[in-house]
Amino acid sequence: MPNIRWLLALITRVQRWLYLKTNGAIGASFFGIGMLLLTNVGRRTGHQRITPLLYIDDADRWVVVASNAGDAKPPAWWLNLEANPHARIQIRQQHHDVKARQATPEEAQRLWPVLTDSYRWFRGYRERAGREIPIVILERAAPAG
Repeated sequence: MPNIRWLLALITRVQRWLYLKTNGAIGASFFGIGMLLLTNVGRRTGHQRITPLLYIDDADRWVVVASNAGDAKPPAWWLNLEANPHARIQIRQQHHDVKARQATPEEAQRLWPVLTDSYRWFRGYRERAGREIPIVILERAAPAG
């Protein structure tokens, strides 16, 4: 597969900009799949990071996948959440404080088919990555701080 990291980075920047500028009116879906903005703190820099992510609802929580488009390395946002699981998400105009955790094996087994039904490329990402791709649960939490 050709290296298209530059294209993914460009799409991410545009998606984030549109989402923020329109308060979620534009950018809250990607080819019909829900998108959220994850705001967390960089584990090395301490700077705020905002990342658009595909998600699914799971009862009163949200589920994202640390696939990094099938890259062998996990995405920075997941490494940041492992270091500090407190974050904030935006879904359209709604903001929620959340705490992140990796899905248990039982949760992952139940959620994986739902995720791949929503976004068919996840299957290929899992095969290509050569690593376990974490399924991340974002649960409502009190504001950090």
